[in-house]
Amino acid sequence: MKDKQIEKLIKAEEARQKKTISLIASENYVSDDVLKALGSKFTNKYSEGYPGKRYYKGQTYTDQVEELCRERALKLFKLSPEKWAVNVQPLSGSPANLAVYVALVPAGGKVMGMSLDHGGHLTHGHKVSATGKYWMQVPYGVNKNTEVLDYDELKKLAIAEKPAMIIAGYTAYPRIVDFKKFREIANACGPIRTDGASPTSNGARAILMVDMSHFAGLVAGGAYPSPFEYADVVTTTVHKTLRGPRSALIFSRKDKTKTSVKGNEISFSELIDKAVFPGLQGGPHMNQIAAVAVALKEASTPAFKKYAKQVIKNAKVLSDELKKLGWKIISGGTDSHLILMDTFMNGKGMSGAEASDKLEKEGIIVNKNTIPNETRSPVDPSGIRLGTAGETTRGAKEKDMIKLAKRIDGVLFRKGGDKF
Repeated sequence: MKDKQIEKLIKAEEARQKKTISLIASENYVSDDVLKALGSKFTNKYSEGYPGKRYYKGQTYTDQVEELCRERALKLFKLSPEKWAVNVQPLSGSPANLAVYVALVPAGGKVMGMSLDHGGHLTHGHKVSATGKYWMQVPYGVNKNTEVLDYDELKKLAIAEKPAMIIAGYTAYPRIVDFKKFREIANACGPIRTDGASPTSNGARAILMVDMSHFAGLVAGGAYPSPFEYADVVTTTVHKTLRGPRSALIFSRKDKTKTSVKGNEISFSELIDKAVFPGLQGGPHMNQIAAVAVALKEASTPAFKKYAKQVIKNAKVLSDELKKLGWKIISGGTDSHLILMDTFMNGKGMSGAEASDKLEKEGIIVNKNTIPNETRSPVDPSGIRLGTAGETTRGAKEKDMIKLAKRIDGVLFRKGGDKF
């Protein structure tokens, strides 16, 4: 590389990644093949529009890449192309979620999403996000005592508020989500109708959107329940448990429709495509889409299924070991790749910011995180979030998690601890 400054920084980052343990739940390590596709000559091509409907010429191979990526995405999650569509152009998760709002919910409409401090994402309607500035969030959270979702309470809230869309799937909720119950809740709380009919008559109901960004790879590997039987729309990033590049996908049912301003029925899929382009984006990043296609193929292998199951095994062991060492684990454990740990412990411990700083000095990378019923500031919260996807990619097994738990405990209490 001629640019020695950037080359030096790239090498420094490579060295940092090699010598540290990454427990960031939203990070992973991609294959060399994914990196090759990401750095390919597709970077040079501008491909505004969709396959067969581009605005510029020279699209023979970009069209093939995008179509292949769509095909692999549907196949990986066992979806019929007659019933489901997928948009592979979103640049990342937040724009993907925003596109769904723009496509399906009128400005100012209600969306029911988990509050940020309970494990929701900014794009689930939080006030600092565009999704909270242009739409009205009906926030929900976990039960104060159990720290898990109470579906009966969610149903009561939904029926009372009648949101246009309900969002399931989270950034810091470690338990399995019951998508069937969410479907029942969405069916029971359709938006207020203007024709005098009850909310649930004539098919009126809330849209169910599932954001599976964190557990998409676990679904692909058969280690976590699939939301597709019950959801109308499913969004996901590709760079977490799915082990791909920074990117996102939007899946939508072709048979779900809304009435357009001209009185015609238009499918969710068509509305979402229009929201992505030209609504929010120009030309897609074709090198990124090529890399996504590579990652999707990798995720369809038997080896990936084994990987997905190992990710959860590792998370459960790490969670259990930290509990044995006296740490409070939110909800008492995990069913996925992530763990939410209370480090403040009602003032007996330390803030999440202090804990993450201490761990980083010892080569363990985590992120500070709010916990349910948070009493501290989001910039200096009471907990940390841990994830096992990245270290599992690097070959970690249960025995390594036992050592790692002891090391984390040792760093936070300055007891030393076993080396990982």
